[in-house]
Amino acid sequence: MFFIMGFASLVVAVCNLFPCGTDCWLARQMSHPSWNGLTHHDTIFPLFLFISGMTFPFSLQKSRKKGLSERQIFLKVLSRGLILCALGVVYNGFFSLKFSTMRFYSVLGRIGLAWMLSAWLFMVCGKKWRAIIAAAILVGYSLLLLIPSPDYPGASSLSLEGNIVGYIDRCLLPNHLLYSVGFDPEGLLSTLPAIVTAMLGQFTGEFVKDSDRRHKTLWMLLAAAVLLVLGLIWSNWLPINKKLWTSSFTLVVGAFSLAMYALFYWIIDIKGYTKWTFFFQVIGMNSITIYMLQKILPFSAVNRFFFEGLVGLVPEPVGKVIYAVGYIGWCWLLLWFLYKKRVFLKV
Repeated sequence: MFFIMGFASLVVAVCNLFPCGTDCWLARQMSHPSWNGLTHHDTIFPLFLFISGMTFPFSLQKSRKKGLSERQIFLKVLSRGLILCALGVVYNGFFSLKFSTMRFYSVLGRIGLAWMLSAWLFMVCGKKWRAIIAAAILVGYSLLLLIPSPDYPGASSLSLEGNIVGYIDRCLLPNHLLYSVGFDPEGLLSTLPAIVTAMLGQFTGEFVKDSDRRHKTLWMLLAAAVLLVLGLIWSNWLPINKKLWTSSFTLVVGAFSLAMYALFYWIIDIKGYTKWTFFFQVIGMNSITIYMLQKILPFSAVNRFFFEGLVGLVPEPVGKVIYAVGYIGWCWLLLWFLYKKRVFLKV
């Protein structure tokens, strides 16, 4: 969330202070590739989904200890998934009332659907069957991507125009997609491999919660290495592509998410280095809040009000750094105020 809250823009602004400018490798990591490929910015969305899946084994255990029935938990999962979908539509501009062209797919909607379906699988299936289902989804989805779109004859089945994901969405919601060619990166069919991303998080949470194995960090890093190797091998036939959420992408970003969790598990839970985490805890406790509020509140206007004079006194590249730092600061101060008041938006 820190990257979405302005840190990515700050990195780009700082890079622009140097001769390499925004063309340098680090600056390019703060945006998505046009189609195939992988940058750091591509890892943020699946990491959210991975984390939401990782917490479910703990929340399910807590709900069962409270005496909730399986039906009540099932409905609670359904409610959370639908609320996230609804928030995604609000984020896309529901209150503009332009229903004829409004985009219904969203980042929050994908998190809601993928998490919800993976949670139900977790409730009804054992670990072995969930592993089989995850593998079947990835293989089956890869085979589906070999089918070219009928309405773009001659186009590659893995191109922006010719993929089957876009074709299905054009049939279902022809006027409600993100790209003018009739494609949406959060489309219906590509939600299938996103379910596996949430399932990978669940496997991780389950391992941490239930396993008494020593050296958990090492085992998680080894599992991440296996996922990475499998994903890179798979990418020789099926490119790493976030917009299609290809199976190779799922494995590679799953490896990244697992490795990052293992690293911070070791730093925070094993070594006990926690004092530095407060800044990020303030953000993480209200991540959906700040995601929504950046769309609703004029943080940029507030930033200009306080810093426009100072920015006018310095070179333009330095001014962009000041604006980027200021934007992060205003967002964090609002979240800190909510944190102090114990106000948290929970879905």
